[in-house]
Amino acid sequence: MAKSSIVFKDNSVKVINRLEKAAIAFLYEAKTSIASQASKNCAVDTGDLKKSFQADSIVVEKEMTAYIGSSLEYAIYQEYGTGEYALKGNGRKGGWVYLSKKDGKYRFTHGNKPRRMLYHAFETKKEAVKQKGREIFKGV
Repeated sequence: MAKSSIVFKDNSVKVINRLEKAAIAFLYEAKTSIASQASKNCAVDTGDLKKSFQADSIVVEKEMTAYIGSSLEYAIYQEYGTGEYALKGNGRKGGWVYLSKKDGKYRFTHGNKPRRMLYHAFETKKEAVKQKGREIFKGV
């Protein structure tokens, strides 16, 4: 009877590298897709908020994380609303007066309704991002 031998070849490093590359590719795809949609969802006054979703959204490869959003101070107020219209009902009640930066006149407001640019971007792109993920990881 002949002796049989089994040889074990460890390919785990190659597999891990391919998975990491696929994951990073997926994160960039997801970030770009959702940030682009968030930009499209913005109301345009100066265009700064629209541009910021593209400029401020990043992938940190070492963390295997995509950060999608805006660094502009007022972005959160556009997303969640202010005053009596605040999404969670926790805004200032009764209105207030402010000095408009546009025309230097005093204005009265009860706040702004939430625009939910980022939330709606995620909801709009969720299935497409999942599908892209399936495509990317299929070959791994």
